[in-house]
Amino acid sequence: MNLADYEFWFITGSQDLYGDETLRQVAKDSKEIVESLNKNAGLPCKLVWKETLLTPESIHKTLEQANSDDKCAGIICWMHTFSPAKMWIAGLNAYKKPLLQLNTQFNVEIPYATMDMDFMNLNQSAHGDREFGFITSRMDLPRKVIVGHWNNENTQKRIAEWMRIARAVADGKTLRCLRFGDNMREVAVTDGDKVEAMIKFGWSVPYYGIGDLVAYMNDVSQADIDALYDEYNQKYEIVLGNDKDFTISHIKEQAKIEIALRRFLKDNDGKALCTNFQDLHGMKQLPGLAIQRLLADGYGFGAEGDWKTSCVVRTFKAITAGLVSTGKGNAFMEDYTYNLVPGKEANMGSHMLEVDPEIAVSKPKIEVHPLGIGGKEDPARLVFNAIEGEGLVAAVVDMGNRFRCVVNEINVIPPEAPLPKLPVARMLWKPYPSLQTSAEAWILAGGGHHTAFSNIITSDMIRDWCEMVGIECTVIDKATTIPQFRNELRWNAAYWNTKK
Repeated sequence: MNLADYEFWFITGSQDLYGDETLRQVAKDSKEIVESLNKNAGLPCKLVWKETLLTPESIHKTLEQANSDDKCAGIICWMHTFSPAKMWIAGLNAYKKPLLQLNTQFNVEIPYATMDMDFMNLNQSAHGDREFGFITSRMDLPRKVIVGHWNNENTQKRIAEWMRIARAVADGKTLRCLRFGDNMREVAVTDGDKVEAMIKFGWSVPYYGIGDLVAYMNDVSQADIDALYDEYNQKYEIVLGNDKDFTISHIKEQAKIEIALRRFLKDNDGKALCTNFQDLHGMKQLPGLAIQRLLADGYGFGAEGDWKTSCVVRTFKAITAGLVSTGKGNAFMEDYTYNLVPGKEANMGSHMLEVDPEIAVSKPKIEVHPLGIGGKEDPARLVFNAIEGEGLVAAVVDMGNRFRCVVNEINVIPPEAPLPKLPVARMLWKPYPSLQTSAEAWILAGGGHHTAFSNIITSDMIRDWCEMVGIECTVIDKATTIPQFRNELRWNAAYWNTKK
């Protein structure tokens, strides 16, 4: 993913009224905080210490440098002493990347027996950070505020999570979602303003004809196909069925598609892609197994030309890079069918082919079955049940004058019975607070049927992402009621209409 190259700058604010001795201590303390966080906090990226900022000129220069440094994904600001906020206006006006205000102090306890005015002047984050907080509020700047001692485990965890979100925002600025064909004909929710998406998120969604991919497929050698099939055989359980040769040939067709897609994505700097079963001219199968394996390697995907969901899936993968483990991950998902038995209400999610094996509860199987849509050969796909436990699904939709992210917290449960005739990856979940309330709220918010699933990312992390990119966020959780949610949507509409 090349995400480890990003870094964050730690910027300490003060002023030149305290004298050299105090400023030397300010620099010493802030350096120690940075060194300790880098060593002990499990941060996903390096934290870089910067000289204490004392003047409007130094602030403006440093924040402009942060803008222009491609490695810098954001800044963390801390006011060790008082730092008059008018000094920060020009720099903050120019600054364009994520901002975290860390309201901390070097010491943990108040030293009652020895504290004097020199100590108070040196350690007045409770004072200085409020001044900084006023100017960021006055300027209506998107930012995160974290309060707590810098050596506290929870504070460090929150900083690390914020870094992950900011890093994903930086990744989004260079995100190219390669679009093979347009979105499914006559479908509304998968469409959207690609120009506005590039302005807001940085997402580029260039179109490529399916023939461009077919040309790559025609260049794939049989030796490469056979080698990848051997990899499949080692990593998954292949269900050969009654016609062994038929099954193997169809699996190898997916291997050809996968090899071609990987080469095409690499040559065209793609981090995500979307396809459409209505546009498969020159292909024998709709990509299935090939897409699932690309998803497992960090690419984003959306079906039926859903480039927004593809980019959100990629964003989730950028956020959670390094955190994925057995049963912990992200996936492209779609709402399919309900269980409406009283007391057992649940939502069955799946897709025709392309659910990410990161979330498989056991070793996935490769199976070949008819698709029933698209008029092509039977495609190979990975079949599995999803891991159980808490998670969420999220969709980004275009509301005309803004993008809205709709989130639903869920609990994935095991199916009550086997699903022998459903040869796709599947996930059954109980949405919070209930199926009835969650579905009503989701529909009222205009949430799409395609989503990104994660059992690593939290709603608070998505709120942070929406804050950074400047879009609306609505969360359906255990506390949601329909009257409250309707009001929230109305309040949001009023706010975002004034923002536009």
